[in-house]
Parts: sequence; C-alpha cells; structure tokens
Amino acid sequence: MQYVAPIGVGLLYALVMSLIREPHRRRFNAVMVAGAGAAYLSGGGLGGWEFAFTAVVTYVAYRGLDSWTFIGVAWLLHTGWDIVHHIKGNPIIPFAHTSSLGCAICDPVIALWCFAGGRTPKELLAWVRGARGRKDAAAGETGRVAEPEAGLSGA
Repeated sequence: MQYVAPIGVGLLYALVMSLIREPHRRRFNAVMVAGAGAAYLSGGGLGGWEFAFTAVVTYVAYRGLDSWTFIGVAWLLHTGWDIVHHIKGNPIIPFAHTSSLGCAICDPVIALWCFAGGRTPKELLAWVRGARGRKDAAAGETGRVAEPEAGLSGA
C-alpha cells in the first residue's frame, strides 16, 4: 500500500489542479513546486545543501511560470531530493519514516501530468486520441505505394 497510495495522491493532485483554469493552473503549479522545493528546509538533515537545492528548484519553478516542461523538471528534481532524503537525510514528515519514499513515488506522477501540458482529464483524453489518430494516419501513409498517374509516361 505504501507504493500504491502515492500514485493515487499524484493522480488526485492532477485531478484537483485540473479544476483551475489556464493560465492560472500553470502559474499555480509553478508556485506549488517552488513550495515543495523548500519542504526540507526546516530539518532535512543535509545542511547547506538544503538551501542550494531550494535555490535550484526556485529558479526552475520560476521558469515554470511560462512552461509546463519546467514545472515537470522541477517535480523530477524534487523526486531526486526525496530519494536522497529517504536514503541519507530526514523524512519529509518527521514522524513518518517512509514519507520521503512516498513523495518520491508521487512526484513523477505529477511530473508526467506536467509534461503532458497539465491538461484536464477531458483534454488529456482528446490529446491521446489525437496522437493515436495521427499515428494511425502516418502508418497508413507509409504503408501505401504511390501509383503513377495516367498519361504521364515521360514522353
């Protein structure tokens, strides 16, 4: 359950965030990931590296104000920091020993949603269907052999 619940939390996060209209959704998520980047500052156990990491994530989150890709990158950076904390530092929730591991599982789910453009479920479905349609159309085009036009024998 400790591996499944964080995936559900990531999906729930994306679902709830989908209720916010664009461009506010992107900007709000940039602020959220900046806040997540500072989560370990109050006792993460890695000293000055906590400040360095927070500075890097803050910059990437700032770039995320105009780019879903940067927000996704910031979530992946946070995933890496969660793994470091799970192995070497203090957990994100002091009384929950595996909380950093849970966060490291949840964050990539959110990052994937960000890399998909932070779309609503309806937009995601249309996007996936459109990508599948383009793939099918491309396969159909490459599978055909062009036939010569009548009357153009090169004479």
